[in-house]
Amino acid sequence: MNIAENISTLKKKLPERVCLVAVSKTKPNKDILEAYNSGHKVFGENKVQDLVKKYEELPKDIKWHFIGHPQTNKVKYLAPFIHLIHGVDSLKLLKMINKEAKKNNRKVSVLLQFHIAEEQSKFGLTLQEAKQMLESQEFKLLENLEVMGVMGMATYTDNKEQIRNEFKMLKFIFNTLKNEYFSDAKNFTEISMGMSDDFPIAVEEGSTMIRVGSKIFGKRNY
Repeated sequence: MNIAENISTLKKKLPERVCLVAVSKTKPNKDILEAYNSGHKVFGENKVQDLVKKYEELPKDIKWHFIGHPQTNKVKYLAPFIHLIHGVDSLKLLKMINKEAKKNNRKVSVLLQFHIAEEQSKFGLTLQEAKQMLESQEFKLLENLEVMGVMGMATYTDNKEQIRNEFKMLKFIFNTLKNEYFSDAKNFTEISMGMSDDFPIAVEEGSTMIRVGSKIFGKRNY
């Protein structure tokens, strides 16, 4: 399994605008270092404890993305260093991120997670819920966080048409929010969608960020 080669092959397929998040969850530091030494700096983890440990042990110029669904009581561990939190789907969570970012004297970047899949098990906001949240007085007071865009996961299915429609939906949500709430926000640019199995469709539908694990590091170790 040549990790550096896998990253290089993937990047050749991606347009300039697409950021590759190498999903390193369950992977040992040596695998991450192999990717890092090939020049890759963006990694994604979904467990706070694992991420903090890796942050402490690995080079400090790595841009760590938290791609899971963070629990409010764990945000304080991420706030000092996290580059981007992908799965934010409530005002309660945003307020906690803001509070911890403030304590660390920095701004934390987040993506709003939307429920675009048919599977009930996936987290995420509806467009209506997001609008209510963004219009609330409470949201307007959050000065230590920056909403960089949206994130969503398609249904796990072989039906390519369904996957495409779900990604189209996320692009539509992004455009709606951009026009109505973030027209002046230069950094509201990200659409995080697409994983190892469905990223080619996501890229065609406007993804700016894909989360890929097994195509880089091989099967997960559980």
